[in-house]
Formats: sequence, C-alpha cells, structure tokens
Amino acid sequence: MLTAIANAFRVPDLRKKIIFTLVIIVIYRIGCHIPAPGVNAKDIASVVGQGAALGMLNLFSGGALERFAIFSLGIMPYITSSIIMQLLQGVIPALERWQKEGESGQRRITQITRYLTLGLACLESLGLLTMFRSSGVLPFADVPGAPPLAVTYTAVVVTLIAGSVLIMWFGELVTQRGIGNGMSLIIFVSIVARFPQAIVQSTQLGLGGAFTALLVVIVLFIIAAIVTMESAQRRIPVQYAKRVVGRKVYGGSGTYIPLKINGANVVPIIFASAILSFPSQIMQFWSNPPAWASKFASSLVSGPVYWALELVLIVFFTYFYTALVFNPIDLADNLRKNGGFVPGVRPGAATIRYMENVLNRITLPGALFLGTIAVVPSIVFSVTQDPLVQQFGGTSILIMVGVALETMTQIESQLKMRHYDGFFK
Repeated sequence: MLTAIANAFRVPDLRKKIIFTLVIIVIYRIGCHIPAPGVNAKDIASVVGQGAALGMLNLFSGGALERFAIFSLGIMPYITSSIIMQLLQGVIPALERWQKEGESGQRRITQITRYLTLGLACLESLGLLTMFRSSGVLPFADVPGAPPLAVTYTAVVVTLIAGSVLIMWFGELVTQRGIGNGMSLIIFVSIVARFPQAIVQSTQLGLGGAFTALLVVIVLFIIAAIVTMESAQRRIPVQYAKRVVGRKVYGGSGTYIPLKINGANVVPIIFASAILSFPSQIMQFWSNPPAWASKFASSLVSGPVYWALELVLIVFFTYFYTALVFNPIDLADNLRKNGGFVPGVRPGAATIRYMENVLNRITLPGALFLGTIAVVPSIVFSVTQDPLVQQFGGTSILIMVGVALETMTQIESQLKMRHYDGFFK
C-alpha cells in the first residue's frame, strides 16, 4: 500500500488531484469549527446529545452540528435531493427522458438537484432554528447592545444555507478536479473525524480499555464482511452472435453482466432511518405533545419496535430502490438490439423474467445483510451505551468502506494507465 501511495505521488496529474482534494477537505474541516452568529455552542451540544436523530445528523456533519457551525447541515440536503431525483426519474417521464439524453439531460437533472438542495437546506435550517429556540438555547436574548432577535435569526438561517451550498460546491469541485466522488468523500471525512473522540469516550466510559479493544476488533471484522459483500456479484453470461459488416466479422464473443449483491448500497438504511425518526422530530417542535404521541415517537427511535420496523423497512426499500435503478426491460432490449442473448434463455420476455428472478434472489441476502448491519449495533448500544458503537455502527462503516473502495479503484485505474502497481494486486 505504501508503494502504491508513493506511485500515486510520482504521477504529476494524479498528484495535483490528490493535493487539490486534500486542500478542499482541510477547508471543509475548518468550516466545521466556525460557529454561526449568536449561539452558545455548549448549550447546543447538550441538546444535540439528547436526540438520536440529531446525533446521526451530527455524525454526518463531522461534529459541526454540536458546535452549530456554518457547515451544521453537512452534505445531507444534497444527498436527500439526489435520492429524491433518482426516485422521481422512475415516476416522471420527462426526467427519465433527460436521463437517457446523455450529458445535456444530466446537466438539467443536476441543475434541478441544486435548486432542490437549496430548498431543503432552507427548510432544515428553519427546523433547527425552531427546535433550538423551543429548547431555550438559541440565541442570546438579553445581551446588552445585541441586534434584534429577528436579525440574529435571519443571520443564522442565511449562514446555514450558505454553508450547505458551499459544501455542495466543494463536492462538485472534488468530483471534477480531484480524485474520487466529492460528496462521498465529504461524508467519509465527517465520519472519520469523530473516530478519535469516540475512542477516548469509550475508554473513559468505565467498561475498560479491553472492551474498547474488543470493539475495534469487531469493527475490523465488520469491515472485512462489508468488503466481501461490496465486491460480491452474480455474473450473468451473455453471448453475442456473429455479424458480418463489409469484410469484417463482429461479435461472436462472450461476456457477462455483473449484478451486485448489495446494489442499493446504504440508501435503504437512510430511507428507513428518515421515516422512523420523523415522528420524533415532530415531537421536538411540539411544545406540549400528548403523552401517547411522545411514547409512540420514542418507540420509533429505540427499543424492540424500532429494531423490528427498521429491519422490515430496510428489506422493503432495498427491493424498491433496486427495482428503480435496475430495469430488466431496458437491459433485455439492449441485448436484443446488439445481438446478445443469455445462453439457454430466449430473447425478449423470457430474458426479462430470467433477469427479474435472478435479481429478486440475490437482493434478499443483500437486504438482510444491510438490516443486520443497521440493527445489531443499535441493540449493542442499548446494552452498553458505548459511544463508539453509536457513532461507528454498521451504517457508518458501510459508508466509509464503500467510499474508500471507490476512491482506491479510481486511483488504481489512474496508476494502471501509467504502468504503475496499484492497491489491488
């Protein structure tokens, strides 16, 4: 690995991309420590530590939320808008048509995603402002010489929105001029930044350093399992018929269609967590909710009901999202147009049914794996109350491993183009 890193810095173009990416990451981490105007970071941190949904948002923002920094919203507004646009592409014919138009259509979808990100950032910043106001920690109300509260509120909302838009710009810059996917790298850095603090808190909890060491070993085992699942795929063989064009013969070769076991990645976990945490967020905005409503919302963020519902929702959304991003009808049609066929399967409707059956079979183990990765750490945290388990459960590790593999693959391809040994040998 050290040799591969040294080789990466020997290539001038690749070295510039890596340095550019590191500079953007440093600027992002600096912004995570610059607080918004008119807030008390200590009071904000106490409120964030009490909510499960806020704790997850704080993790994905790299601890910026507990400081109420300018990057408190993190990259989540953009991720949410991207997922919404992916879902709408299967519902709105115009979006599906733009997706098939190539670069010009993709530019339109990207522009709509940006506007949707701006709207979500505005809603989320207003929601955070309302919640912290109801908690009595935002902002300083009786400071002599302070500006009116309306001015402070406006400054806070504008700061959070600008920070979210700036993060979106950072991510696009890294994707275009750096190495790896910019949005994914920002989430990766945000999660990794919390790791040293989580280890210190776990050691000081009272369970002992041996328990923390055991957790680290378990995390390494989970990483190995996730790497195995991320690289696991079902290869469907495809044969192409020979075609004579002029004096040349084309086709006649065999290849395969790789279908990933975990084709939905972490999206089903995000969907399930968002749905289950929504009632709890509503309760935080409600000044005096009924007892039954509070009890119902609490049961959806922790406990056996939450674990069972999360597992069911993850399995459902895994099948749902996989059906959206993988269309057997288009795949079978493209194979037929190019003279390809699956050996032993007739082209057309039979190929579509075959693809659907294979996809349904391989999606189930991937869905159960995602559900296990998400639910088991929650159960362990309810027993141990260890912050290392809470902040670096299966979801966080799944995101980190996926981003790391994607970035290493891009660096690998750049090195192979220049005849250097990469990470994978």
